[in-house]
Amino acid sequence: MINNAILFLLEAVLGLLSIAFLLRFYFQLTRASFQNQFAQLIVTVTNFAVKPLRRIIPSLAKVDISTLLLAYLTQIALNFFTFLLNGFPIFVAGNTVWLVILGLALLGIIIISISIFLYAVLIQAVLSWINPHTPIAPTLNSLTYPVLKIFRKYIPPAGNFDLSPLVFIIAAQLLLTTILAPLKNNLLSLL
Repeated sequence: MINNAILFLLEAVLGLLSIAFLLRFYFQLTRASFQNQFAQLIVTVTNFAVKPLRRIIPSLAKVDISTLLLAYLTQIALNFFTFLLNGFPIFVAGNTVWLVILGLALLGIIIISISIFLYAVLIQAVLSWINPHTPIAPTLNSLTYPVLKIFRKYIPPAGNFDLSPLVFIIAAQLLLTTILAPLKNNLLSLL
């Protein structure tokens, strides 16, 4: 019972930390504005690890590798402790378990990344109907524009309605359920 509580706390803390690192990475990658409270919160929450690691690993062509690496390391730690707390014999299981943990961590980064853009597009669409001038709207627009631009190239607007967010949401859900979830199950079946 105590293992379940610890596992829940680890999943909550490390999961949220992974999301925060990835949000910071994507805000920087898409050049989203950090001049709002949400972006400032992300910077404040992640500075404890990003600042020291940036001294060791510099940005590469204006891509913040250190923040992405921290998200990956957080996912590795989450998977490691999940196996450990579930009673899996990690230290005697052989090298396959380490490859599975690394693969699950990479898959976790991909799933979280798709989810970030999925929810950003969804929130942006809802806010465009309710309050398009909310302070976070420019940040959401900067974050989602590169992804939606690809869809807008092939999907013309229907009247005054931009259907690209709807198509992106469907495509992202399809990708999560038909490719990434079975891939995760296949990785777990290697153990």
